[in-house]
Amino acid sequence: MTTDSPIGIFDSGFGGLTVVKAIQAALPAERIIYFGDTARVPYGPKSQITIRKYAADDTAILMRYQPKMIIVACNTVSALALDVVEKSCGNIPVIGVLKAGASLAVQVTKNKRIGVIGTQATVGSNAYACAINALDSDIEVISQACPLFVPLAEEGFINHPATRLLAEHYLTEIRQRGIDTLVLGCTHYPILRQVIEETIGNGIAIIDSAEAVALRTRELLMESGLLNQSSKAAVPHLLVSDLPQKFSMLYQLFMGSELPDVDLVEV
Repeated sequence: MTTDSPIGIFDSGFGGLTVVKAIQAALPAERIIYFGDTARVPYGPKSQITIRKYAADDTAILMRYQPKMIIVACNTVSALALDVVEKSCGNIPVIGVLKAGASLAVQVTKNKRIGVIGTQATVGSNAYACAINALDSDIEVISQACPLFVPLAEEGFINHPATRLLAEHYLTEIRQRGIDTLVLGCTHYPILRQVIEETIGNGIAIIDSAEAVALRTRELLMESGLLNQSSKAAVPHLLVSDLPQKFSMLYQLFMGSELPDVDLVEV
């Protein structure tokens, strides 16, 4: 590994681009290899056995590029299969979005009532509550699964009436529980952030795990002496397992820039 080695990032679809965007903003010189498993999205409703297999597959694809770090930009994998990724990577550091988001939420909350929204698998695993309570056992965690947010984000329904209707359905109860902090426990959800913020109401801090991951990435790279000090901004290398044309449209919609080359890979 050298300072010029890439950072590998993977997610079940294009939601992990929220992490790519955050890292580009914080560390523009870093080379990024991003794999979106668009052929098998969403991971949230699938069994733990299947999710763990997918995690191994996704890691193996990124390891071909000899990365200096792997970032699991999928909360479902972070909750249920982070150990699979760590074993596959050997001595390469691994960052999961779940722990980074939980840590930031604990720092931000004032009244010790934190809401978490995520996929069925992430919420069902109780991993966020465990991670938060490991840092502060006095915090109450109120969780809500929002399974249809992922397909809405994947379709680019950023400000669609259907998105607003479902946001009201999912968030009404959690809003009434007196939380002061809400964790977006899926990397697709920041794409719908405007609707989520408007629905949950004023005065509630929104925790985007992507921003927390970018901060942790900088810390680890500096500690290991692998921070890329180049003054030249790097263009991410994108990999998908299906529908590169659709990925192209969504990339431009969300990232606000022209799409670099996208390679189709088999899983």
